[in-house]
Amino acid sequence: MLEPFVDAAIAACREAAALIASSEDGEGYRAHSRGAGGDISIGFDLLAEAVFVRYLRPFGTILSEESGTIEGEGDALIILDPVDGSDNLKSCFPYYGASIALQRHGRTEAAVISNFANGDCFVKYHDRHYQTSLFDPDMYRSVTIHPHAKIGLFEKSPDYCSHAEALMQEGLKFRSPGAVALSLAYAHVVNYVLFMGPMRPYDLDAGLFMCESLHVFKDAERLVVAKDKRVFDTLLGIFLKG
Repeated sequence: MLEPFVDAAIAACREAAALIASSEDGEGYRAHSRGAGGDISIGFDLLAEAVFVRYLRPFGTILSEESGTIEGEGDALIILDPVDGSDNLKSCFPYYGASIALQRHGRTEAAVISNFANGDCFVKYHDRHYQTSLFDPDMYRSVTIHPHAKIGLFEKSPDYCSHAEALMQEGLKFRSPGAVALSLAYAHVVNYVLFMGPMRPYDLDAGLFMCESLHVFKDAERLVVAKDKRVFDTLLGIFLKG
């Protein structure tokens, strides 16, 4: 049953978000050692990871961006980024949160992605894909396509200036908020989502599961997601050249 896992993941997100919001000292921002994903962990990464391990270990082994493999009790593999967008958190920019995917036999069966700053929480499992709120558990709405979006999200765009220029020439406006899992969670409401760079499971697995109904291209170094086929084809024409 996936419902208990989803309930536990949402509860963990709620506790981790509250922990971060209530911290009044600077210890959470202090740099620690390099995590398993290759980035330097900060205190909040490790504090949030401890919360998620406590809630999720009963469901299976956890593969965390911070500590790597954490043995669990169940038969699943849980891919975890405790705080996606740590630099945003350090800068008080409200775009950071958790990415959680439950997998069995290499296939994702459930995912939860939450934005700790505004409470947005996206959930997908079975035939359900919905948004709730960490701050209002009674809030519920199905995730549907928003047809009026004017901007896309291009993660890592400062590293790919020629691609960014090509997008602007096509009139495809974008922002680069700096948390790819969150950006994929919002893919149904923005115009498109782009990412270039190392394809790490912590960043992508939960978000890609949420984008299964959209147009998606992914190879070893490029990810293109769009709602509209014409926009998707234009993006592929730009990104398959580079």
